[in-house]
Formats: sequence, structure tokens, C-alpha cells
Amino acid sequence: MLIFLVMLNPFALFLYLQPVMEDLSKGDFVKVLFKASLISLMIFLVFFISGNYFFEGIFRISFDSFRIFGGVVIFSFAYLYIVKGQKAMIVFKEDLDDLASEIALPFMVGAGTISIAVLMGEKLEIWQGLIVLAMVAVINFLFLLMMKHFRDGIRKTKFQIAFDKNVEVLIRLNGFVLGSIGISMIVQGIKGLFAFGPYF
Repeated sequence: MLIFLVMLNPFALFLYLQPVMEDLSKGDFVKVLFKASLISLMIFLVFFISGNYFFEGIFRISFDSFRIFGGVVIFSFAYLYIVKGQKAMIVFKEDLDDLASEIALPFMVGAGTISIAVLMGEKLEIWQGLIVLAMVAVINFLFLLMMKHFRDGIRKTKFQIAFDKNVEVLIRLNGFVLGSIGISMIVQGIKGLFAFGPYF
């Protein structure tokens, strides 16, 4: 569960969502974030339940190939987190109706979280996976609300600047963890391809 939360990266997500927080009322933001969390949870459950079959049975894609690609993507994001920090964040300019899906994809649902959901499906029973994924979604949702509430409480003070800079430092540190996970996914994917031979 901890790896899933690291991959979901609520610190980075908090900075992603700052423009949205500024434009929406608290009630609208909670609704949008809840819907985005629900969309993400549903996608995670789909890949948790039918992960390998989804890749190999329907699309005829080796999961190890997806794991390698996902590792490259995660490493790229980690590099941006470390080198650019908050400058790598994206500003939303979407309508409210599309906002939840824009937040869910690709900021909550990405190659890394999908890969972990698939791997969880190989190791956990369905009821265990449901509990873990639900807990991850709830923790991420509550964490973002807590961060927003705290930042709103120090708005337009010198503490807000210090808070934002400290969050950015945490994002950079988290980038090292994400980069390590990305490299590990690449290595595991290469090992899997060599172990089972070319996939056609």
C-alpha cells in the first residue's frame, strides 16, 4: 500500500491541483476530487481483477513490455520532479464537467499505478485488493483535503511561501524514490522478457 501511495504521489498531486483549488469553491473542489478518486478507483479495480488478461488476452501485449515502458515513463517524471520541481506542474484549463476525468487521467492513473494494480492482482485475493485499493483512494483523498485546509489557513502569509517551498522539496525527494521504482520496473521487465523469450 505504501508503494502505491508513493506512486500516486499526493504531494505532487497537491501542487498539480493548486490552480483548481484557486478557481473552485471548497464544495465544488471536494465534489470534483471525490469524482476523480472514484474514477481512479474503478480503473485500478479493473486492472487489479483482469490485469494480465487485459494485456495478453485482449491486446496481445506482454505485461513485461508494459512494465518496461511504465518504468521509462516513471523515470522521466521523476527526473522532472528532481530537476524542475514545481515548474514541471501543469495548469488546468478545462471545464468543470471534464475536470474530474482530467485529474484522474493521467495524474492519478498512470503507468506506475496500473502496473502496481496488476501485480497486486497476482499476489492478493480479490477481497484483499479491494480493501487495499479503497484505503489508498481514501487516504489520498483525505490527505489532499487536509493539505488544502492547512494551506487555506495560512493563505497570504509568509508561512504560505515557506509551506509551498517545503512541499516542493518533498516532491524532489519523492522523485528519487519514484526514479528508483521506475528503474526497478525496467529491470524486472527485462528479466521477464529474457525469462520467457520474445512475445508475439
